[in-house]
Amino acid sequence: MVLSAVAFALMTSCARAVSDDFSWQAIAFARAGLVLLFALALAGVSGTKLVFLRPKSLWLRSMAGSSSLLLSFFAISRGLPVTDFLALTHMYPIWVAVLSWPLLREKPGKDVWIAIVTGLCGVNLISQANFEEGGYATLVALASSFTSAVSVIGLHRVKGVDARAVVVHFSAVALGFVGVAMLILPNNVIPHEPSQAAWLQLLGVGFFATIGQVLLTKAFAAGSPSRVAIAGLTQVGFGMLCDTIFFAEQFDRWRLIGIALVMTPTAWLIATRNRPKRTELEEEGHAAST
Repeated sequence: MVLSAVAFALMTSCARAVSDDFSWQAIAFARAGLVLLFALALAGVSGTKLVFLRPKSLWLRSMAGSSSLLLSFFAISRGLPVTDFLALTHMYPIWVAVLSWPLLREKPGKDVWIAIVTGLCGVNLISQANFEEGGYATLVALASSFTSAVSVIGLHRVKGVDARAVVVHFSAVALGFVGVAMLILPNNVIPHEPSQAAWLQLLGVGFFATIGQVLLTKAFAAGSPSRVAIAGLTQVGFGMLCDTIFFAEQFDRWRLIGIALVMTPTAWLIATRNRPKRTELEEEGHAAST
């Protein structure tokens, strides 16, 4: 899982690095397209039966996950640092706990409400730190974490469908979402010829996403889900390292406090939620969103 966290941090870094060379839609296309090819290859080799129209809950997972993917790459393209982006998008366990109330009839306890307030205070500090780059990028990343939580609810309801078939369905739907975004949403990049390095970094988006997904799947299959999920939060630390090395990012005291306020309640919820329904939702969340 730690190696998976490294891969996803590098994927996000590549996406940020090429945001001036390619539109965010093109970056999202590379992310979804390469993973789709990989998933189709795996499904073909293993003889996995693919699904399309049924079950309906599969569409909830794929459409919410696709929305999260679009929001994520839009936020990255607006200059949101890798560390801040990863911290914000990893808030999904908090939203899962909230959504479990209307959808699973599990009323949130006091710890959940404390986690929400604490996390939102952290979001406010992170937003102020990124005001010059466009504070709304922080809100977009936050929206991405919420749609990830919706995707997790859909994933929880998909029973009896092979995981490879779920990934193929999600990646195919995501490509459709990206295609629509290319047609109706404005391109944020001035047309120019990208350098060879930019093309390699764009390839890196799909490559590292694929590697990260494979390692994440193996981690959840082999280890304790709670421990694996906690290890996944190391993405934020690796993101900070990438920001420092590749983008010369500096972190002031208030920004670090904001990141801590976001990540601490998230880790707490993952570590303390042991009931079967909640455990599956929170610990499968990252697999759904990535």
